[in-house]
Amino acid sequence: MTPPPSNEERLQRILQRVRRIDLLTRGVVKETLGGQYHSKFKGQGIEFDDFREYQPGDDVRFLDWNVTARMDQPYVRKYIEERELTVMLMVDISPSADYGSKADSKRELAAEMAAMFALSAGANGDKVGLLLFSNRIESYVPPRKGHSHAMRVIRDVLFTTPQGHGSSLQPALDFALQRIAHRALVVVLSDFLLPDTDWEQSLRTLTAKHDVAAVQLSDPAESELPDIGPVCLRDPESGQEFVVNSSSRSVRDWYAQQLLQHRSTIAAALRRAGVECISTSTTEPYLPALKAYFKTRGRKKAR
Repeated sequence: MTPPPSNEERLQRILQRVRRIDLLTRGVVKETLGGQYHSKFKGQGIEFDDFREYQPGDDVRFLDWNVTARMDQPYVRKYIEERELTVMLMVDISPSADYGSKADSKRELAAEMAAMFALSAGANGDKVGLLLFSNRIESYVPPRKGHSHAMRVIRDVLFTTPQGHGSSLQPALDFALQRIAHRALVVVLSDFLLPDTDWEQSLRTLTAKHDVAAVQLSDPAESELPDIGPVCLRDPESGQEFVVNSSSRSVRDWYAQQLLQHRSTIAAALRRAGVECISTSTTEPYLPALKAYFKTRGRKKAR
């Protein structure tokens, strides 16, 4: 029997993995995404500053009718442009995130996607924060600048051991609503294998205050049951086990239909909340989907 790895061996593997992600994403961020991130995110937010009397040429959309009525003359709202952006990464590290049928798990994919956003933000002089969740808040790292901080974020995504046993988006959204004071880019990375959509209203509230994107992580082996006869399946979230006959066409069709219905329900909830979803898989390149998101976001901002 092979002895379990020592703490030193485990630490070396951790450092090797983090260095790989750093090297993998650094060049892509600089050469491919850096300019798009800068043009699409920098200085997009505005923050209320004060009121002042209306002057000819002012944008009438900034007229504040309540103050105008009280002062009996037109007043407009003054805003200051937010040159700094906060990027808050909300990452689902519930047990299902550790599944991967090939080389990488969904959590490792989440770490690489998080690295893309974190290093893009770092190159742009922006702050990055991290919120890890399962069916509870697992860890919160306040937003800070710097490459070393971005690397700390990636390490935490990879190696934080969750204490919760299921997955729920509601506590994470409520926490984000309380902690993120100024307008931010909030990126939710999850497989969205959630038991319900009771989080939808909280997501709508968060979207009203912040710019929210969702990254839906998946593994192709989750999409259909293989034809291998009776098989014992285990729910990583609840730990429940059950046996199904995967050779039965009706069983495989039922499984595929249930998964399709679940994904449609999640997609509809995200659309209603006004959240764009980036779908990616552990066995496919994620860069095309990420670049498409940057481009789509840029068009929306230009409207």
